Amino acid sequence: MKASKLGASTLPLVTVVTPSYNQGRFIRETIESVLSQDYPHIEYMVIDGGSTDETLSILNSYEHRFFWVSEPDRGQAHAINKGWQRAKGDVLAWLNSDDIYLPGAIAKAVDYLIRNQQVGMVYGDAYYVAEDGRVIKPYPTEPFDANRLVDTCTICQPAAFIRRAVIDDIGYLDDSLNLCIDYDLWIRISRNYSLGHLSEYLAKSRLHAECKTVKQRVAAYKEALEMLYRHYGFVPPSWACGYAYRALETRFNSSASWKNPVFVLGLITFCSWNFLRYNYRMPLVELGRWVWGLREGIKKLFAAHR
Repeated sequence: MKASKLGASTLPLVTVVTPSYNQGRFIRETIESVLSQDYPHIEYMVIDGGSTDETLSILNSYEHRFFWVSEPDRGQAHAINKGWQRAKGDVLAWLNSDDIYLPGAIAKAVDYLIRNQQVGMVYGDAYYVAEDGRVIKPYPTEPFDANRLVDTCTICQPAAFIRRAVIDDIGYLDDSLNLCIDYDLWIRISRNYSLGHLSEYLAKSRLHAECKTVKQRVAAYKEALEMLYRHYGFVPPSWACGYAYRALETRFNSSASWKNPVFVLGLITFCSWNFLRYNYRMPLVELGRWVWGLREGIKKLFAAHR
């Protein structure tokens, strides 16, 4: 039965938490995207880390329409965990203070969860948008495949909705992480639960200069390498190559780097060193397969910049 045809009293409560810190220029649009949802059973919280910009005046303008708090915290994951620990919802989500829900997103996600009781989490499609909200391109989501998740994150975080029972079972976000908290969570969930993909656009993920994964791209790749190694005991070639490329890119003129033999040699060397550093304990049969993958990864980088 579609969620929209069920009475509000029979629908699961959905708790959405927005972690916030000095994103005043975006947060009103984020809040409005939650408050304007047509789903009737939403608990909304903004957990602010002590913003010093216009965020607090914006939050005050909503009076008692949702719960919010502004106080120092230990970062994004800690803020989300604080909200989820307070939450009463049967379904949990978080929407960063620069991201946006599309109309009907929550109702569509709940409808999927009602119809697919075997899944612990559902995620939809999403768009990357620029600072001004202009759509750049679709996020590269894919139908869920646990093996594919090793190679790349195919789940767009603001388009994801998780059953509360799953978080109660596997634990909250790892607040020792800063840049790949969502990727880590998807891996942990996938170990014990099925994940469902909904072919509907549910959210917009904003890219801008102050976005953590844009501003700290090299650190994001480094943290992902360590996280993947901790989970799997190895690091796939795609991440070894990606980290090497991002690290070297910051030291060379990006427009001319592929014509620079020092850059090219450094990229091949750094890709190989990173790969072997994390994968030296692999059996020889497996290592041979991954070395071939490393070669293909380097070839793709070159082909993309011809």
